[in-house]
Amino acid sequence: MNDPFHRAIHRPTRRLMLAGLAASALLATPLPALAFSGDDARGLIEKVIADIQKIIDSGKSDAAKLKDFERIFERYGDVPVIGQLVLGADGRSASAAQKRAFAEAFKIYISHKYGRRFREFIGGHIEIGKVRKVKRFYEVTTTTVFKGQAPFEVIYVVSEKSRKFIDMKIEGISLIKSERAEIGAMLDKRGGNLDRLIADLRKM
Repeated sequence: MNDPFHRAIHRPTRRLMLAGLAASALLATPLPALAFSGDDARGLIEKVIADIQKIIDSGKSDAAKLKDFERIFERYGDVPVIGQLVLGADGRSASAAQKRAFAEAFKIYISHKYGRRFREFIGGHIEIGKVRKVKRFYEVTTTTVFKGQAPFEVIYVVSEKSRKFIDMKIEGISLIKSERAEIGAMLDKRGGNLDRLIADLRKM
């Protein structure tokens, strides 16, 4: 144990210790996230479409399918941002807790609203077309073909930041804008009481 070789192993040099510390620091530092591309946005919408098709073909009860549609909306949609955009000016006076509760209630409401139309998808299909970047977002154009109906265009707006979709434009009409108008009218009917609206949205 007194030979130079063993002394070198059991007594690390200062240089070796510094190198080890530097390596530890490097491993502890999170690597920067890879840039989100148009192909990534396309891939996201491909997953959305595939999951919707799985639900339609699942043979589950309608109630179970609606729960699955909720999970799709949460998995692929930026629920907090969508909720904030839908509330718009009506959300300025809302507390942080109310905004979170509204986003969760809106997720249930919107997924049930469109999920109840799942039978229209039977025998139909969705084709993905071009993808284009608009500022910090990607627009993924799709064509929906239902049996006995003329094809129509749906554009998914995908956030580069959250890597989830934040809006859908159905034949040029923004889902956020149309729902903002509906939610605003529903809020007016409840005398501007946001808590009442949240409770009612959960039941729809």
